[in-house]
Amino acid sequence: MSATTPILQARGLSAGYDGRAVVRDLDILVRPGEVVGLLGANGAGKTTTILTLAGELAPLGGDLLWDGEPARGRLSSRARAGLGLVLEERTVFSRLTTAENLSIGRGSPERALEYFPELEPHLRRRAGLLSGGQQQMLSVGRALAAEPKLLLVDELSLGLAPIMVDRVFEAVLAAAARGIGVLVVEQHVRRILDAADRAYVLRRGRVVLEGPTAQLEERLDHIEELYLAESRETEASR
Repeated sequence: MSATTPILQARGLSAGYDGRAVVRDLDILVRPGEVVGLLGANGAGKTTTILTLAGELAPLGGDLLWDGEPARGRLSSRARAGLGLVLEERTVFSRLTTAENLSIGRGSPERALEYFPELEPHLRRRAGLLSGGQQQMLSVGRALAAEPKLLLVDELSLGLAPIMVDRVFEAVLAAAARGIGVLVVEQHVRRILDAADRAYVLRRGRVVLEGPTAQLEERLDHIEELYLAESRETEASR
């Protein structure tokens, strides 16, 4: 594992809404060129974590470092510093064409097409008419075209067919090979353990397991038990 300075590091991070912590005491880091998974059942605090790391939510406590220095500013300033963000909603402008959507990003459409050449036949097509998988390729490709230092992705595979999941993960791995650090929020344990270098497992807002994915694969049954326990508790609280 590289000993280089992490692009992003959270130490004792707490975050939530209206002063109420949803995640607590998180220690997370991402280094250049590695893919890191953030796992957990619905309600574990994954999206809250991503939004806080991105600057959309202000931390309630702890430290957040960017390139070894205190992270400052909101999402827009962090984007200028090299942060890419793909949210669960697949932020595309449905009335604009694929080409126009790619032009809105900070990078060149040509670079996006290097990651996803499948989009080229659809450049003149309105993004709202693309399939869910094509929209995810558009969102991820636009973010990667800017050549960010760090890409944060919330629910990369949500609602996608298996072949499309493989395709977007292939692009993420290609980005990491270029030195981009990637933090992927994911529910599908087996898929992220196959693709990532390291992973963190959240339960009720805290990291309960972490380590290289090769080690976590040996504890797959335990991870799945954590998921089931979280899901049962979430259902019981409704």
